Amino acid sequence: MLRRLLPLLILLAGFGTFFILKETRPTPRPVEPKERVWRVQTQPVAPADHQPLLSLFGRVEAPDRIRASAPVEGRLMEVPVRDGERVAAGALIARLDPRDLQPRLLKARAELKKERLRQTHDREALDQERELLRLAEAALGRAERVQSKQLGSVSSVDEARESLARARLSVTLREQSIAEQPARIAILEAALAEAERDAARGEIRAPFPARIGVVEAAPGDQLKANQAILTLYPLDGLYVRAKVPGAYGPELRQALAEGARLEARGEQAGRRVAAVLERISGEADARGVDALLRLAPETELPLGAFVELQLQRPVAPGTIAVPFAALHGGDRLFLVEDERLHGVRVERVGELDDRGGASGLQVVRAPDLPADAEVMVTHLPNAVEGLKVESIQ
Repeated sequence: MLRRLLPLLILLAGFGTFFILKETRPTPRPVEPKERVWRVQTQPVAPADHQPLLSLFGRVEAPDRIRASAPVEGRLMEVPVRDGERVAAGALIARLDPRDLQPRLLKARAELKKERLRQTHDREALDQERELLRLAEAALGRAERVQSKQLGSVSSVDEARESLARARLSVTLREQSIAEQPARIAILEAALAEAERDAARGEIRAPFPARIGVVEAAPGDQLKANQAILTLYPLDGLYVRAKVPGAYGPELRQALAEGARLEARGEQAGRRVAAVLERISGEADARGVDALLRLAPETELPLGAFVELQLQRPVAPGTIAVPFAALHGGDRLFLVEDERLHGVRVERVGELDDRGGASGLQVVRAPDLPADAEVMVTHLPNAVEGLKVESIQ
């Protein structure tokens, strides 16, 4: 019997021990649900006047660039400059062979002198031809009187009339020639002035302090009329032509009309670049409108170089500057009030620097923002209205 009851007694002892331990166990404290608190950074903001920047990417050009060309056909004798050299105003930059220019000048002077001598001779000849006309008229009168008395023939009267007609024609032609002489002299004087101009242009000089662009011809080349020799542009006439988005065109045009000075800063190949917005193009396309920014005179940039600039836009009053991380969804800020988040809709105006990303300062306009508001500058992907937060410095 003992062998049969022993397992049962062991089971009863185990169940008894289990119930005793269960009844004597410590009672756990009730778990109270606790809301999670997010630690965020905040900063006070207040409306103020800010001047946002506009990123531009343009190309250096010189609207006043000059193409020095050969005035007439001839041989190039000398080109004392090279690509990229700086030259002073009046410096010799090219010279044509004077033997190709002097013959035209001498010929024009001779033609003018010949015409003036002809003018003098025509006036002297006109006096003589008028005297011949007077004599022919008198001869015709005598012949008609003789013929009326039946003492002369009809043929003699006809010959007298023919002589008179020839004399009248000679006087008319001479008077016409004298009347045309001022016009002929004016034409020859213009030809002489043109020849003198071309002879003077045989020595091509820089009209202003300039930099040589490209030398396209070499000494000894036979040039045609108006064939380019070299290009040059003024040192203080460099511009950056950049495309401005159409949304910013009206505000920049209005600022220029009001006399605002909008400066731009940038770098090119490690060198600082400064420019001032001078004008906005009158034509636009799908990409925007062209803006011309005048570079500082000391800027050393080659034509055609590409430059990235940060242009100052007109002052935006009543705006606030916040880090880019403070924006949620691109158009929303969260205020911290009573350790809770409250969303506010904002309008993005622009940027204050060119760094961009999380460290870039964004200029926004928030009319519903209270004075001295605390704005969350930590970007929370799960930020929602009423989220509990803790501000940290």
